[in-house]
Amino acid sequence: MAFTSKNIFINLPVKDSNKSTNFFKELGFEFNPQFSDETTSCMIISDNIFAMIMIEERFKGFSKKEIADTATSSEAIFCLSAESRDQVDELVNKALSSGGKSFSDPQDHGFMYIWGFQDIDGHLWEVAYMDESAINQE
Repeated sequence: MAFTSKNIFINLPVKDSNKSTNFFKELGFEFNPQFSDETTSCMIISDNIFAMIMIEERFKGFSKKEIADTATSSEAIFCLSAESRDQVDELVNKALSSGGKSFSDPQDHGFMYIWGFQDIDGHLWEVAYMDESAINQE
């Protein structure tokens, strides 16, 4: 039997949880106060996907490995789905105007449109729209 998971929790180390939380609030994300405190904010990405934004000292309690230096390394690229090309542009433009940086140019593949940004802690995020009707055609 294949493994499936009901929820995904992404743990992200940040320098200042308040600044990072405010950055993502400006992008339109909501937070669950039940799983948030002075060191961690629980960002709701969807009904089953959450990002635990935690200060580096708290994050270090979960891993013995060094925290990646996002100025020189990429630990992952988190890709969020969008409902339209306009929604991709809207979210990335909000990120850029809220202190984020671009890490890629918009990519238009016809059936798929992707654009990415770095959050204020250097974590990489892509936002992608995919026209599923174009994919399902044979």
